[in-house]
Amino acid sequence: MTFLAEKAPVKIAEQADRSLALLRWSLAVIFVWFGAMKFTAYEAAGIAPFIEHSPIMGWLSVMFGVQGASYVVGVLELSTAVALVVGAFSPLFSALGAAMSTATFTITLTFLLSTPGVAEQTAGGFPAISAMPGQFLLKDLVLLAASVCLLTASLCPRSSR
Repeated sequence: MTFLAEKAPVKIAEQADRSLALLRWSLAVIFVWFGAMKFTAYEAAGIAPFIEHSPIMGWLSVMFGVQGASYVVGVLELSTAVALVVGAFSPLFSALGAAMSTATFTITLTFLLSTPGVAEQTAGGFPAISAMPGQFLLKDLVLLAASVCLLTASLCPRSSR
């Protein structure tokens, strides 16, 4: 039994390949854009509360300061973009880029638990979440799903897809 209502008129393998390509290039664009923005003071200030309150990433602010932490994140995001782009031609880099993307969005989703202001107190608190930062972070759930789909496909031999 399947729980998918969507049925493509083309062969399923061809549709899957198109969908995976769309996921890859969409993620690559996101990582280029987000990564490049990390080199601006505006973005460094914007992500500072997320990093500073994170048990996983908080050390970056202590070690490198606000802008330095943003630079580190930017380099990692741009590296992820490069791996995703090269991954269009190399199975190894495909898996690497998808794994880096999966790790990124897994970490950013932990910010839902560590960043002050996520729960909207005026609406009764959690599970009601604020527009910023709560709903801003929740979109990463879809990006994580896209990353996991691409990672799964990267690790799966062609003959079994």
